[in-house]
Amino acid sequence: MANTVAWRPRAGDIPNQPGVYRFTDDNKRVLYVGKAKNLRARLSNYFAPLTTLHERTRRMVLTATNVEWTIVGNDFEALQLEYTWIKEFDPPFNVQYKDDKSYPYLAITMGDPVPRVLVTRNRNLPNARYFGPYSRAWAIRDTVDVMLKAFPMRSCSTSVYKRAQQTGRPCLLGDIGKCAAPCVGRVTLEEHKSIALDFASFMAGNDSRMLDSIRVKMADSAATQDYEAAARYRDQIGAMETALAKNQIVLSEDVDADFFGIAHDELAAAVQQFIVRGGRIRGVRGWVVDKELDVDLGGLVESVLQNAYDDTVPPRDVLVPALPEDSTALEEWLAQRRGLGARVRLRVAQRGEKASLAQTVETNAKNALMLYKSKRSGDFVARSQALADIQEALGMPEAPLRMECFDVSHLSGTNVVASMVVFEDGLPKKQHYRRFNIAETTDDTDSIYQVLKRRLAYLAAGDAVPTAAEAQTSADETHNAEHPGAAASDSAEPKTDAVVPSHKFAYPPQLLIVDGGQPQVSAAKRALEESGVSGIQLAGIAKRLEEIWLPDSDYPVILPRNSDALFLIQRIRDEAHRFAITHQRQRRSKDISSILSTVPGLGPSRIKALLQHFGSVARLKAATVEQIVEVPGVGESTAAAIIEKLGQR
Repeated sequence: MANTVAWRPRAGDIPNQPGVYRFTDDNKRVLYVGKAKNLRARLSNYFAPLTTLHERTRRMVLTATNVEWTIVGNDFEALQLEYTWIKEFDPPFNVQYKDDKSYPYLAITMGDPVPRVLVTRNRNLPNARYFGPYSRAWAIRDTVDVMLKAFPMRSCSTSVYKRAQQTGRPCLLGDIGKCAAPCVGRVTLEEHKSIALDFASFMAGNDSRMLDSIRVKMADSAATQDYEAAARYRDQIGAMETALAKNQIVLSEDVDADFFGIAHDELAAAVQQFIVRGGRIRGVRGWVVDKELDVDLGGLVESVLQNAYDDTVPPRDVLVPALPEDSTALEEWLAQRRGLGARVRLRVAQRGEKASLAQTVETNAKNALMLYKSKRSGDFVARSQALADIQEALGMPEAPLRMECFDVSHLSGTNVVASMVVFEDGLPKKQHYRRFNIAETTDDTDSIYQVLKRRLAYLAAGDAVPTAAEAQTSADETHNAEHPGAAASDSAEPKTDAVVPSHKFAYPPQLLIVDGGQPQVSAAKRALEESGVSGIQLAGIAKRLEEIWLPDSDYPVILPRNSDALFLIQRIRDEAHRFAITHQRQRRSKDISSILSTVPGLGPSRIKALLQHFGSVARLKAATVEQIVEVPGVGESTAAAIIEKLGQR
């Protein structure tokens, strides 16, 4: 038996946030729904060695072929969304109580000539409307008993109903007003079905009216000192609230809206749609599309909405991450889809609960895009095709099995750093990543030249062992890569006793990529020529149009926008950018922390509080004394000293 299932996702692809997950099989049937405070920690339990899993868990994992997840804002939302999906998908591995009983449901048999309301664990009643599942059967039974006073519909069995028809006498429920008694003709079948429809509408979310009515009755009974009746109403309210506890994430009850979140880059976009009706999330949809054209977020929103409502009716409100240019025309189109005389408002959530839910939707979209990229780059066939296409497009003698990409990052010309990331066989080789600190530079092209000179020094004249001065630089850079908090030395003073670091840094790439167009490629070519290294293909990727530039070429190489080759080059470029930005931010944080540490009265905890309060060094430098003293533990004299110290910087 294999150690674990072959389809398990990589741990790095799973977010460490609260959420709800679903295991599915080959037919996309949901097998199991669960919740977690930390999705990554929880899901890792399912992918432990199969021999260590409980028999039922092992059977579920072996039956499943995929796992999906949705991120939510907090643990409570994860709990509610779990119940929503249990209700919607009826997963077979979720239906067991600890006492080996399934969850109870409230069912209304709308397909029967005389509809009946009942509490059941059977999910196979024909043409029945189900509500639930609920955690306590007694609570929903008490609630049904209460609501039959307001909606007196049939709740008796078929045998009791037929006996009443034969005798012409209703059962006890008909005598005490908890059934309209269609069995003896007190109401017509049409009138009784109307009562059943009202009951179903109540259970679908229109429950506040009944609760308010019972609360009024309880207050009136207490006012007339009929405490026994008041106590009964109190118990009814408690049972009703227990059974009708919302099993969805709740906004205001009058909210009917769709929330869209979109995460995109130059090649693809991930879309998440949360469907909210009556203040509750009724469904979640998600999909990823390849972008053929370079469109902005507003253009993406327009395209997404047109596809999302191609065969469905939009709600009153549609909340999107950005408004398209012609949002009025799009609103009119959506209103036509909704119906004659209807209106649809297209807007961006700004604050409050709606903005919080919109942020949750966006988080799910970002996670979906990351997962899509990871799965696409992890496909061996796709990677092999991408490397072959790059070889053909750039005219290389062999496929670039090792690629290195360089990016420069700075803040208004200061704190200039660069990064080198390595992909081997189309996958990141993170232990080979390197960071560079650049002491003096005139522009990005000069920075590229300096970094490439330092990197290519390890390959000069075909010798993998660098000189003493180069060895010291490499030792600093290697230490900086392995210890992100440390800064690499840019000193040009050689140290003859330097220790030569790992030869991983000296492995030659087949393809060397720089972030930029013709100027950056020209600077890289100059460094390559001066180093005397040969056999390495140079290329640059210009971000705006995703063009591939080669040395001494007047025209760029254009790869198809949906090709795996462009996807791979873009991914290594984005990884280099991320790695450089991270290092640059760490340096800035260390610089400002070292400056603030010289202010009397500021220790590490208060420095941390200052940076967390203002969010950035620029905001702290622009702050007034009054704004700085809002940070706990910082007085006026200390605030004045902070402003003076930052002003001298």
